[in-house]
Amino acid sequence: MTYAIKFRPALLKNLRTLPKKELIRIKSKIDSLTENLPDQATTKMKGNNKFHKIRVGNYRIIYEIHNDTLVILVVKIGHRKDIYKHLP
Repeated sequence: MTYAIKFRPALLKNLRTLPKKELIRIKSKIDSLTENLPDQATTKMKGNNKFHKIRVGNYRIIYEIHNDTLVILVVKIGHRKDIYKHLP
């Protein structure tokens, strides 16, 4: 089962500010999510929300899984020190 990847529009502007080396690593990790979705129990964030997270070095990818439409919606990508401050 392969998932389609979608991004929030505001996230695309944020991607331009990331270092090129990290951006390459993040893109490859997102591409691997389409084929090999990690265990949802281990990636689920704490609290009453629907977000999942995955680690790429010092950066985190916050995403939602929509199993009914087979879509992974990437919500936010950022450095670990401030990624969790302003989640939608």
